[in-house]
Amino acid sequence: MNLLRTRIHHLVDLLADEDLPSTWAAVYNLHCDCYMLKAIEQAKRSQQPWDILTQEEAIRQLMYFGSET
Repeated sequence: MNLLRTRIHHLVDLLADEDLPSTWAAVYNLHCDCYMLKAIEQAKRSQQPWDILTQEEAIRQLMYFGSET
């Protein structure tokens, strides 16, 4: 893991300052996608027929995750 962390730091050091905001936005979006994918996979493993969210409940969950940053 430390090798990957070192590589990421090296890549960040290579970026120009004006590229950091767009790069951060892309990385953050990827993080959110991975978070949701893990949640979906976990839900599929433990889902029962009566375990479904309404559209409003799903939107609330997404809004809550978006407000954590």
